Amino acid sequence: MDHVTGFRCLLCGAEYGLDEVDYVCPLHGDDGILDVVYDYDVIGARLSREALAVSPERSMWRYKALLPVAPDAVVPPLRVGWTPLYPAPRLAEKVGLETVWVKDDGVNPTASFKDRASALAVVKAQAAGAEVITTASTGNAAAALAGLSASVGLPAVIFVPKSAPPAKIAQHLIYGARVLLVDGSYGDAFELTLKVAREFHWYNRNTAYNPFMTEGKKTAAYEICEQLDWQVPDVVFVPVGDGCIIGGMHKGFKDLLTLGWIDRMPRLMGVQAEGSSPLVQAFDRGLAAEDMVPVAVHTVADSICASLPRDRVKALAAVRQTGGAFLAVSDAEILGAIPIIAQATGVFCEPAAAASYAGLVRAVDKGLVSVGERTVLLLTGSGLKDVGSAMRTVAAPPVVAPTLDAVRAALRTFV
Repeated sequence: MDHVTGFRCLLCGAEYGLDEVDYVCPLHGDDGILDVVYDYDVIGARLSREALAVSPERSMWRYKALLPVAPDAVVPPLRVGWTPLYPAPRLAEKVGLETVWVKDDGVNPTASFKDRASALAVVKAQAAGAEVITTASTGNAAAALAGLSASVGLPAVIFVPKSAPPAKIAQHLIYGARVLLVDGSYGDAFELTLKVAREFHWYNRNTAYNPFMTEGKKTAAYEICEQLDWQVPDVVFVPVGDGCIIGGMHKGFKDLLTLGWIDRMPRLMGVQAEGSSPLVQAFDRGLAAEDMVPVAVHTVADSICASLPRDRVKALAAVRQTGGAFLAVSDAEILGAIPIIAQATGVFCEPAAAASYAGLVRAVDKGLVSVGERTVLLLTGSGLKDVGSAMRTVAAPPVVAPTLDAVRAALRTFV
């Protein structure tokens, strides 16, 4: 991997070779989040926009030369990435904008954006000779890891809060992962996973601990730019919990800018639920990531529920360095966005994903997005992940007798 030069600590700037550290900067313990450093001259000599245009690969691995894997690395067989970017003119019309797209990552193998990171985690775990891989999750990352691990026969042990939606827990179990429901929060599950992985020498996929997870997630930024013929959108809305997705999107756009494939950065808008909005509070107060403290959290959007975002350093940098903003939206706004998105685009997404549209509405109301700006909404998970929440947004259908008169009477209730 001569295109990867090592790691850099985002807290102190210390640099390490690939073989010097496993996950974090030792000067800061478990909080010493690292960034993967590349030699862009090497990458640029091997890959170009023109080469990508004729590539037959239709997955995240079309960007293998931009990822921290060897050229001959064996990747999981499931197709992850290259998800559709749909024009959404009716959504645009609803908020008074000219151009909106939705990026539907719910079509990934386990129906969420988290497959991107888990696919890379599985590759790195196999390269390290790991016998078991583990993660903590609110549900989607664990489902992604369970599915991607199953595709290559790598045993997975996952830790999720016992409050995780049943549909997500079902995925974990069906894929054959060993599931431990933690009697506590996501933060409790995260800390437990760190201890367990060290004790049993398991490969740790944890977001904002394993630096390679950002690298898997950045592939969505590559796709957006390529799918728009390298015409960068003006604004991208990203649901935010732990902060790894928005950090990954930032890294992806920066990679492309450094390579000269795009000419500017889009503004990144991070959207959090009001009941779980520590990054919004930190942004509004001008706090540094190291000054943030855990807060009490509760939201229907379980996938973006985090009392102290683990990837807060990268998340705050993503928004501040691009001139974006963090926005908080209510659970009612999040739930209300689910049918609006579905009926305007045909894409059914879970509450966390729907937060991106709720954030767009809020941003337009605050004058943060102008009429002519080209906007992308990142939809991070399928609505089938949490059918119970979706059903709260619609009326129960009428029950009719098997007669035409009964149908006519029922149809009148829809008017």
